[in-house]
Amino acid sequence: MTLDERILQKLADWQPTGRQGLMVPCPGNEEGAGWHVTVVADRCDQLGCLVWELTVRRGPGGADLKTWAEAIADRATGLLESLAVHEIDMAHNTGLLRSGKPSVRGEKVSYYEVVLTGAEQATVRRYQHDGQPGGRREQVGFVLTHEALAKLAVDLTATN
Repeated sequence: MTLDERILQKLADWQPTGRQGLMVPCPGNEEGAGWHVTVVADRCDQLGCLVWELTVRRGPGGADLKTWAEAIADRATGLLESLAVHEIDMAHNTGLLRSGKPSVRGEKVSYYEVVLTGAEQATVRRYQHDGQPGGRREQVGFVLTHEALAKLAVDLTATN
């Protein structure tokens, strides 16, 4: 069973009450093996989820950080905005991707952010900014269908 199939299977039966996490391991030698996907969502029904964050994690030994960041920016196509590599900090072994062109509705600016920790973990969140210089940003939930969520996880874990 592939990683996206495992995610779809787990989401089909998941009914969180309030903000809860769902961990989907992918053991063995199948596609996506060695990755653990964690979805934190406020709601989930038969079609989709109101996602708070999505994290993919694996053991050491993956592609280098810059290569992984570029692969994510190229492959992650199921979000409202495309992602672009914003910063790679080799000294701290971290990377940051953000929406290339954030969504603007009225005064509010919304964007995705992907934080890479080494080449072992990526966490996707969505933020909203009030649009004012020096203004605050706040994390907000984002809606994805089950299929889009599974595809995003596969896009995050594909490094070749």
